[in-house]
Amino acid sequence: MNKKIDPAIFKPYDIWGVYPDPLSELAAYEIGRALALRVKAQGDNQIVVGSDMRLSGPALKKALFDGLVAEGLAVIDFGVVPIDAVYFAVSAKKYSAGVIITASHNPKEYNGFKLVLKNLKWLRAETLQEDIFKLPKKPAGPKGRVSQLEILPDYIKYILSFVDVTKIKPFKVVVDASNGLAGKIVPLLQAQLPIEVIPLNFDLDGNLPVHPANPLLPESQVQIIRAVAKTKADFGVIFDGDSDQVFFVDEKSRFIALDLRLLLLTKDLFNNDPGATVIINQIFSSLIPENIADWDSKLLRTKLDLINNVAGADQNSKQLVGEVLAKFSFRRKPYTYSGMIAWLLLLQLISQTDQKLSEIVVNYNKLVAVGNNNLESNL
Repeated sequence: MNKKIDPAIFKPYDIWGVYPDPLSELAAYEIGRALALRVKAQGDNQIVVGSDMRLSGPALKKALFDGLVAEGLAVIDFGVVPIDAVYFAVSAKKYSAGVIITASHNPKEYNGFKLVLKNLKWLRAETLQEDIFKLPKKPAGPKGRVSQLEILPDYIKYILSFVDVTKIKPFKVVVDASNGLAGKIVPLLQAQLPIEVIPLNFDLDGNLPVHPANPLLPESQVQIIRAVAKTKADFGVIFDGDSDQVFFVDEKSRFIALDLRLLLLTKDLFNNDPGATVIINQIFSSLIPENIADWDSKLLRTKLDLINNVAGADQNSKQLVGEVLAKFSFRRKPYTYSGMIAWLLLLQLISQTDQKLSEIVVNYNKLVAVGNNNLESNL
């Protein structure tokens, strides 16, 4: 490997670090080269790329593109999009591979790369690190090219297909976008939903001027808790920076524990797909199996990360994968995890009952759920 690239950026599952040191533009260039060769090795020559709102995104994207193009790949640039727009393209639109440049919930000085190959096979950072080590000194050529594509109209249509919009009630919902991609996507969804959205921090701003992009931090929760109480909203939703993590706040301004969030989505899954399988990691409390035991369900446990969870899922269309960092993967269709779909399904579930969100949650809260503060397992 190029000695100027700090190996510390290669985490177990993805690549991330502080920009520009240790996550440098040179590293992005070499990552692009290595990824291009791996994509070509599977018989493909095309890749889609998106980025979040981080200030370092444009510089890292340019360096990544230079590396991808140097090794002959055709690069399709989606621009600034949520993380699941890239996963949607690779799964539902059948693109060969995808990269999202994002630092997720990390502080503003960070950035990183998540890499996925066709059929939603995640490329682990340690694998790409080995590929970089084997890179020839110079690209082989001929060069590829970069083009732009607007993916959001197809993406919005697709994620809305997970719910029946006509059955969603006219709720009042506080949505905190954390100055991230939810601020771009929620207005597009709201235009087709009968809900009133009270927006917080919808301006895309990599400076994160109001609070960190990590919704689990107490300082990130103050604003939405106050807003739900002040506006008498039906509930609140807060997303992280790239909108793959989603957290719910009930009408009493109380954050709903992860185990309970998963049960809410599981109930919706079983309402629509009896006999479905739920896949969780080992850190979840017994709250999950104790409740699911009353339903027509199957439960599978995997190791502690979403990659392992999704790897544990087959192509059965009746599966929900829950991960301890509040990420949810949906297998009703060829797709992967999405905070936006989780939010839409919550809207649908609450619309099917006359109960408030806090009353629905009480039905499942037989045990005290296990908390988790480890936010370094992946982006």
